[in-house]
Amino acid sequence: MGERVLVTGGAGFIGRAVSKELLRRGNEVRVLDSLIEQVHGDRGRPEDLPDEVELIVGDVRNKDVVARALKDVDSVIHLAAEVGVGQSMYAVERYTSVNETGSAVLFEALIDHPVRRVVTASSMSIYGEGLYEDADGNLVEDAVRKPRTSDTQSWDPLDEQGRPLRPIATPESKQPSLASIYALGKYVQERQTLIMTEAYGMEGTCLRLFNVYGPGQALSNPYTGVLAIFSSRLQNGQRPLIFEDGEQRRDFVYVGDVARAFADGLVHPKAVGEVFNIGSGNDRSVKQVAQSIARALHRNDIEPEVVGKARIGDIRHCFCDGSKAAETLGFRAEQDFDEGLAELAEWVAAQTADDRVDEARAELEAKGLVA
Repeated sequence: MGERVLVTGGAGFIGRAVSKELLRRGNEVRVLDSLIEQVHGDRGRPEDLPDEVELIVGDVRNKDVVARALKDVDSVIHLAAEVGVGQSMYAVERYTSVNETGSAVLFEALIDHPVRRVVTASSMSIYGEGLYEDADGNLVEDAVRKPRTSDTQSWDPLDEQGRPLRPIATPESKQPSLASIYALGKYVQERQTLIMTEAYGMEGTCLRLFNVYGPGQALSNPYTGVLAIFSSRLQNGQRPLIFEDGEQRRDFVYVGDVARAFADGLVHPKAVGEVFNIGSGNDRSVKQVAQSIARALHRNDIEPEVVGKARIGDIRHCFCDGSKAAETLGFRAEQDFDEGLAELAEWVAAQTADDRVDEARAELEAKGLVA
């Protein structure tokens, strides 16, 4: 028999996929979402949010709305958050309020409306730089990039002898290195989840998501995932903007796989009190990804623009060691990247996207956050 699950932020890109997966597994789903304009435009209830999903439109910071959303709920998947590393570095109060205070309001409400389990979305951004090896094979957990002062200087972190460090897959055991307000907020959400669920007799689990992509992304939000931003630019005949030299490496995981991970995390007995990486286990350069989505959209004629500048708060390399999720939960990402891109491209072709990337870049530059 399924449960009644509250999904905060459940009308968003990941939330809609999670809601569908929960329904597929026989659960009832209630969504709490503020439907903010930056993500949803002014369209109201998303067309692809299933009719069976009960939608409460409200702010996770409103304790009365949260209490109403929790009524007769068995478990919670907590996705509600402002998303965007770059924007978090100047919209500091907004990101802190929604991500940290919003979660605090939720967990305070859970004292009076306890549930069996809370699964919270965290982020690979909490790692800062990923894990590296030096030239002698020693692990380096605290790699730091020095600001570039010349065009000949390496984009990559270096060891004390000036030798490039080699990026390797990042496991959950790596210490956090919080390089942005967004990363700080996601780490606070993690700790709130694990502290409060244990203190009040509930179960808590956190999933550190890597770069999630797929149909349904917010194409008009210039602070969303890089694949959505690239897609929006290409659809509008504009060159994708790539910061640095485009060789920074990331792990892209399909939204359907992420939805499975949340549904698994909600029920697996070994998930309690744990934090798991959720990624594909494959790393790609940002430049490769830009070229791949251009091919999928049949826009090979549009070459990406490599900016040669870095955004403050960005990291060089971080990709997923997913062995803990595989061994503990039996979870492995299954979607082939190129097939997932083809699905994304087919969906994008039917959308109208407002390209706000130049506007967002100008905002970052005006605040001194691009160097």
